[in-house]
Amino acid sequence: MAPGHVAYGLRAQYGLPVTPDTVMAWERGLATPGTRELTALAGVLWCSPGELLAAATTLREHRIARGMAPDDLASRVGLDVAAYRRMEDSGRWRGNERQTAALADTLRLTPRQLLTATGRDEDLAELLRSAVTARWQAYVRPVGKMLPLDRGHLEAVLQQLHTEYQSRMVATLSWGTASRDTGEAGRDFLDDIVGRFWDLSGG
Repeated sequence: MAPGHVAYGLRAQYGLPVTPDTVMAWERGLATPGTRELTALAGVLWCSPGELLAAATTLREHRIARGMAPDDLASRVGLDVAAYRRMEDSGRWRGNERQTAALADTLRLTPRQLLTATGRDEDLAELLRSAVTARWQAYVRPVGKMLPLDRGHLEAVLQQLHTEYQSRMVATLSWGTASRDTGEAGRDFLDDIVGRFWDLSGG
């Protein structure tokens, strides 16, 4: 279908004032359709909204990809719909541990997808940096609240991260090694700590 045909379908079938130029902008990635526009676009193109999303990253995109309305998802995870909408609009998830697990289960999110969709990548990075530079045991619970991972597996991952970081630091502490190099080795590890966490956790 040409952009003009798609725009006509959106106007005729869904009453959306979309122009062919707007459709072309969507195709080229210069603009993004809203929730209502994406649902209507899927109807015009005879496909599911999920098929139009190259790779869902936000909570809204994952919900749309599953074909769920906000109130349905809010009900399934045990949230008031207004509270859920605020979280979706802000990109910051504030649900408790049980609600987070229900969200991951309902939207079929991997731990990594869940973290990105709930806007907590940097929160995890901060916890992991603290875990490897201090006592990792104290961070099992905070990380576990963010991600629905088996506790035993999570403990093993945090312990391994701690061991790797401490080994790297000890290896660079020799009489012939400059303190600048020691700092660089530690910074390099901490900069990539989230990636290493996912490697070890299988997320």
